[in-house]
Amino acid sequence: MGVELGDIFEKHEIQLSDLAGRVVAIDAFNTLYQFLSIIRQRDGTPLMNSRGEVTSHLSGFLYRTTNLVEAGIKPIFVFDGKPPDFKARTLKERSKTRDKAMYRWKEAVAAGEEEEAFVHAQASSHLKEGMVEDAKTLLGSMGIPVVQAPSEGEAQAAHMALTGDADFAASQDYDSLLFGAPRVVRNLTVTGKRKLPRKNIYIDVNPEIIELEDVLSANGITREQLIDIALLVGTDYNPGIKRVGPKTAIKLIKEHGGIEAVLVEKGEEIENLQVIKDFFLYPDVISDYEISWKSPKESEITDFLCNRHDFSEVRVKGAVGRLVEASDAGQQTLDQWF
Repeated sequence: MGVELGDIFEKHEIQLSDLAGRVVAIDAFNTLYQFLSIIRQRDGTPLMNSRGEVTSHLSGFLYRTTNLVEAGIKPIFVFDGKPPDFKARTLKERSKTRDKAMYRWKEAVAAGEEEEAFVHAQASSHLKEGMVEDAKTLLGSMGIPVVQAPSEGEAQAAHMALTGDADFAASQDYDSLLFGAPRVVRNLTVTGKRKLPRKNIYIDVNPEIIELEDVLSANGITREQLIDIALLVGTDYNPGIKRVGPKTAIKLIKEHGGIEAVLVEKGEEIENLQVIKDFFLYPDVISDYEISWKSPKESEITDFLCNRHDFSEVRVKGAVGRLVEASDAGQQTLDQWF
């Protein structure tokens, strides 16, 4: 879920075309869960092949990544490695939440409550064995670079944006800003119309840009203080302090200078406080990755999706044709710089 600091971040809405020619390091796990959540049938059932294996994520990576390439964007997908030990409690709680949602989804389906079923189904998405490798296989055939992070994908994406290997880090969460990403783009892979849960209302969803320097300047804080604020509210690594939201956390940090003095005043403790702060400031990342966009391998994509996962050959070939054309156009534009 990431840290809930959205209220204090100024977001600038843009169009996909505004990112043409830009390199974007995308949090792959975050994106994968998005696809598993939203690409479903009306009763919440995910897309599956004839063996009962979920394929919603593969559909998302094919069609929505093709949309990005058509917009002139140069995507890189960054996959999570081993999570830090202090994230174990959060991962356990998420698993319990998904199990409960799965139970409620099945209840709603049995009761014929289609819309209610879809809401619970979205929250029940589980990452199953083979999904990550299948996603990497497909992206490789599409010519899209993949980077394997040693730990958190958002930290690695932030590092790539900091070093200039990417222009933006992309994720729905705000953690990339805590890891130091200068610019973050949200809604990149979910752009379009979205139905509000339990309401017959559709809203337009466009990409949003958040600039770290703007966040710090607007709130009169440093990046380390931003991390302190996040820790008070709660992150993936700690539950936060009760009854402390983003605005209260900002006030407390600006009054006291840092989180340690706030905790003393409130008589509270945060387990692994310094370890977590150091993890945000000096995350486990790598610099010896290879980034290159290659021509899509049409036959590999078709064989993998149609023969292995029962996708419609007509639809896949249509998407691949668009991808090839967009990739060729993007390469020609890139070649003009040399």
